[in-house]
Amino acid sequence: MLENLQGWIQDPNHIRVLARIAVLGIGGFGLTHVVVRLLERRLLPHIGTPVAGLLAKTIRYLLYTLVLAAILGELDATQLGVVADELAALDAQMATNHDLSAALTDTSIPGSTRRAVLTELLGAKVAPATARLAGFAALVSQAQDVPSALSYLATRSRIAATGEPYAEPVLSVLGSRSRVGGFASALFEELDLGAIETMEDELFRFARTVEASGALRGLLADRDAPVDRRQAVVVELVGSKVTAPTERLLVYVIAGGRARSTVATIDYLVDQASRARGWRVAKVRTAQPLDEAQATSLKASLTHVAGNPVELQVTEDPSLVGGVRIEVGDLLVDASAKARLDALREHLEADHRTFLTND
Repeated sequence: MLENLQGWIQDPNHIRVLARIAVLGIGGFGLTHVVVRLLERRLLPHIGTPVAGLLAKTIRYLLYTLVLAAILGELDATQLGVVADELAALDAQMATNHDLSAALTDTSIPGSTRRAVLTELLGAKVAPATARLAGFAALVSQAQDVPSALSYLATRSRIAATGEPYAEPVLSVLGSRSRVGGFASALFEELDLGAIETMEDELFRFARTVEASGALRGLLADRDAPVDRRQAVVVELVGSKVTAPTERLLVYVIAGGRARSTVATIDYLVDQASRARGWRVAKVRTAQPLDEAQATSLKASLTHVAGNPVELQVTEDPSLVGGVRIEVGDLLVDASAKARLDALREHLEADHRTFLTND
């Protein structure tokens, strides 16, 4: 059966089917149960129920595989070996520590909480890269899949530690952009607000440079040109003109993106950087000034929601009457007295109109 599976996956048309179905189900960080079922049905005639189900679940790991690639790329051989050993030990603990397994597979606990619990549990006992990888897997995986996700990370890290080459599989345009976006997400986690803003500007300028040069655009879009050659061109072109994280991301665009969509992929990353920057700043309007304890508590809560450090931009607005209004990223929380009074007025006006209509 496994030989048949390998042959089936090697068919580019089948790989494209998997990628398209996977992309349909990526709602931020994973496949929905519905899409997994569709994938199982699509594969069932070819490889049978058990293998189809397993393959469906592995596609959930697409996004954090990219984070894995970004994080491991920062480590030397010794550090890779440490991370691989620690993830293997964590994988073994999941199999023997029933309390830990129960906590991380509880479907009533959201992914952000699972991540916080696991990160706090690991603390300073493991390398920072190990904690980041394990925490991200706990965040993006379905609760019941966390053990399998950690096991996958342990295996993938061991491959990286041995120095075995790993070629990124061919995906659709949207799948490739999601893959590169996952890599970028790992980089954003390490950067402060100013560094993300710098990266956004550098990516935009590089995209315009490629767009303006037909020869350069043609070279980077040449699918027959070796990946390492195209990456070398990017490195030589940017030189010392961009920061190290931007260079890493541009080099990965060549390996993980679609050759003929290079400019579009970089523009997509510009948007991603802008969104990441937006989630680092919380615009807070209050009717009364916040004291230090209130500001600290609010900052901690928003950091937990956003999944990264958040800076507060506090503005006093007496027109709110009381309470607070918060904007962070695309999240809006209006807990002001003015908002409640406006809602009450609208409700009363609607009731009055209904009364007049029925009178």
